[in-house]
Amino acid sequence: MVRLTAVLYALGLGMTGLAGAAHAETKVPGDPHADDPVGIVADPCPAHPKPDGEAAWKMWNLHMMTRDFGQLCRYAADNRALTGKPVRAVFMGDSITDNWINMDPAMFTGGLVDRGISGQTTAQMLVRFRADVIALKPQVVHIMAMTNDIAGNTGAATMETVLGNIQSMAELANAHGIKVIIASVPPAGVFPWSPATKPVPQIAAINTWLKDYARSRGFTYVDYHAAMAQADGAMKPGLSTDGVHPTKEGYAIMAPLARQAIDKALIEAK
Repeated sequence: MVRLTAVLYALGLGMTGLAGAAHAETKVPGDPHADDPVGIVADPCPAHPKPDGEAAWKMWNLHMMTRDFGQLCRYAADNRALTGKPVRAVFMGDSITDNWINMDPAMFTGGLVDRGISGQTTAQMLVRFRADVIALKPQVVHIMAMTNDIAGNTGAATMETVLGNIQSMAELANAHGIKVIIASVPPAGVFPWSPATKPVPQIAAINTWLKDYARSRGFTYVDYHAAMAQADGAMKPGLSTDGVHPTKEGYAIMAPLARQAIDKALIEAK
């Protein structure tokens, strides 16, 4: 201990420096929930009212990024309610998955569970993958992501990093005996919330990689892009509300493809 203390003082840290680092935490000025619990606690998910108005929404987003990056609190109660119940498939994804249950509630019956969160990137999904997928002990996981990585929702990342996040989720599932479905990135010609982004070539490159990766690992690949894209890579007219998020008609194309993929994954598992 004496030797360690001497080294710390030599580095200019000392015990005061250690205490300061140990008690450091990220707070956003003006955060109305700055007094929420931090650290390792029994209940990290206090209830907050839904944000009302653009300013409140922006503050909520900042709070989420600094206090619940993976948004583990979003489905915590729903996950507890599923304890001991059979789960056939979990759909892990972003807003395209998040909106699916609203547009087509009948899809998520018979053991199919929606665990999409609007705006999320693959880094955030990986953070919550254990709680929202593995802990539910599904037979299959359907992973559809990358739209928000291309848009840069949580900052810049290399292609290797975001594809690595997909690999990590798939490998975690596989290690737990969960069959893996890798979904293509759906088509999009432009992102309304990130208009400077040119997504078409990156979506094409990612989908080629996803298809090859799924084949190399014996996972099931489901190609929504081919079923919904027009020649220029954008979504076909009538299948989306904004060029990205499917309408009921869009989900009507996706649903049978998803069910076929689930059936295929389970048949091949036998």
